[in-house]
Amino acid sequence: MRLLPLLLIATATLPAQKRPVTHEDIFTLKRTGDAAPSPDGKWVVFNVTEPDYDSTKTVSDLWIVSVDGATPARRLTASKGAESGVAWSPDSTRIAFTAKREGDDAAQIYVLPIQGGEAQRLTTLATAVANPKWRPDGLGLLFESTVKGPRKNPGKSTARVYDAMPVRYWNAWLDDSRPHLYVWEFGWTSPIDLLDKTKLAESPGFNGIRGGLSSDTTLQAAWAPDGREIVFAAAVNTNEMMQAETETHLFRVGRQGGEPVRLTAAGHSYTKPRFSPNGKALYALQDRTPSAAHPYSLTRLIRIGWPDGNAQPPLTSGFDRAVASFSISPDSATILFDAEDEGFTKLFQLSAAGGAPTKLFEVTEGGYASPQFAGSKIVATYSSSTQPAEIARIDGKGHTLLTTFNAAKLAHFDMPKPEHFWFTAKNGKRIHSVLVPPPALDKTKKYPILVFPHGGPNAMSGDSFTTRWNYHLLTSPGYAMLMTNYTGSTGFGEKFADDIERDVLRGPAREILEAVGAAAAKYPWLNTEKQCAIGASYGGYLMNWFNGHTRQFKCMVNHAGAVNNESQYGANDGGLSRELRMGAKVWESGKGQWMDQSPFRYAAEWKTPTLITQGELDYRVPVGESLMTFKLLQRQGIPARLMVFPDEGHWILKGDNNRHHMMEVLGWLKQYLQ
Repeated sequence: MRLLPLLLIATATLPAQKRPVTHEDIFTLKRTGDAAPSPDGKWVVFNVTEPDYDSTKTVSDLWIVSVDGATPARRLTASKGAESGVAWSPDSTRIAFTAKREGDDAAQIYVLPIQGGEAQRLTTLATAVANPKWRPDGLGLLFESTVKGPRKNPGKSTARVYDAMPVRYWNAWLDDSRPHLYVWEFGWTSPIDLLDKTKLAESPGFNGIRGGLSSDTTLQAAWAPDGREIVFAAAVNTNEMMQAETETHLFRVGRQGGEPVRLTAAGHSYTKPRFSPNGKALYALQDRTPSAAHPYSLTRLIRIGWPDGNAQPPLTSGFDRAVASFSISPDSATILFDAEDEGFTKLFQLSAAGGAPTKLFEVTEGGYASPQFAGSKIVATYSSSTQPAEIARIDGKGHTLLTTFNAAKLAHFDMPKPEHFWFTAKNGKRIHSVLVPPPALDKTKKYPILVFPHGGPNAMSGDSFTTRWNYHLLTSPGYAMLMTNYTGSTGFGEKFADDIERDVLRGPAREILEAVGAAAAKYPWLNTEKQCAIGASYGGYLMNWFNGHTRQFKCMVNHAGAVNNESQYGANDGGLSRELRMGAKVWESGKGQWMDQSPFRYAAEWKTPTLITQGELDYRVPVGESLMTFKLLQRQGIPARLMVFPDEGHWILKGDNNRHHMMEVLGWLKQYLQ
């Protein structure tokens, strides 16, 4: 009888059994946004989203945590609408942000005292307000809002009328709205439109900078430290996108308005202007304008003297990696930035005067993004395939998590850490790959392989977290996942990324297939007799290529994959970039890669059962590409399924749609792998 209590105690002390993840596990994890540190370096404000399959129940609020970690994170806001664009006042006592709250027709600026009190609305514009920035003396704010163009349809006509490209972007048709800059000072009844009636804003090629999937634009404005001028970035020739590559340039304008003065020369594009705190320099990111010889270029960091506006050679001209985001130290002496490097996103620093960047420390798991100086400290977001993004303080050779919103849930999940390996391809290149093991790996067994090349193609597979194609959800039935950084991938040098432009499919596909052999030699528990391939966007394009060139896959999943180079060029939202990549004008028969590397030209060789998924609002890879893929498979009697989401764009983002999508994918894989 004495043994029973002892047995119960021993059982109670055993760690909880970990299990494979489900879609609900992944989708409902809390999502932490970028850090916004206070000027005094004591606090960090950030956004936390708590997702729900019912979007009306999704919660998104601002939180705050101390940089020293002594004070745990606490919620700052609790309203129905989400907040964005957090900006600290210079004295670190208030934050400004934008939100659409009760009574607002569009998002407005609110100011909230950090030590307590209600947020006060400052603006009442008819159009949405975005990106507030405090004047350095704290007595005013700079922000953006859109101005509608003069074009109107007669009567009740719903026609869209255009005289020049672009006409749509990612998942939205474009209108004639343009972003403007406004300055508002405390005590004023209305703001000043700095770009009103300027030649720049009224020029046909003027617009803001678009990013991500959104068709929204931003001018990325920054106050000069003396508060007298503002620098912003703007596109100057969007209306010429079918004759010339679009460029973005930096402009300076006084805080009372006037005609903006351009600071940068043609041949490059410039974004994300930032001033050094001492006011002696302006920094920005620079990208070479694509050409037929070199469509791809690294993003480099530049320095412009201030207030003279004299440009200097790029600070990172000798650094063979792309700068992502950067921050300048309070003493103006050091620049911190993050960059992709051989499968990881790492942190680097360099002297503000120039010199060779140095790595803060080596990274072997996960990666860092959006590093910021917080006084003498550094904060960033940290994430990995087993860790959704959290706010972290950088300490010595690593980090300390300041937030752990998902720790309790993650403790129950079996999410093996990925392994990295290299091999030398037959073309002589060293190729990096990432292997995600199955849950509960038993090396005496054999596991099917999911080959999952990244999209882009100028992107990188690494140890990162995603809710859309989550590695551990896809491997949860007992599969291993192989992700290869083929030629064209970023983080391996400018030439490596640019080389894909002259061999858009054939070479990268061969490298990926060779990676399977290299992985099988290194990991004998991989079952090469059971392989399926998954690809989205450029990865889907590869799926259509694989179907005509290999028989090694039991099935494929193709999301938003182009099949006909010519039709995709004709209907997508892009300009000259496709033409530069193909090496000839689209009507020049037999020239370039238009026909030779167009997957549908090899459709007679297609044999592999394929699940095709697509968002109908996708204007980057329009739905006609997936319809054609399905039609070609059906014509030849090859098992295929087409899944179209009428309310989704390039990515399937809505909760129930995302869940249905992943369940179909997992069901398709099970049919051929188990």
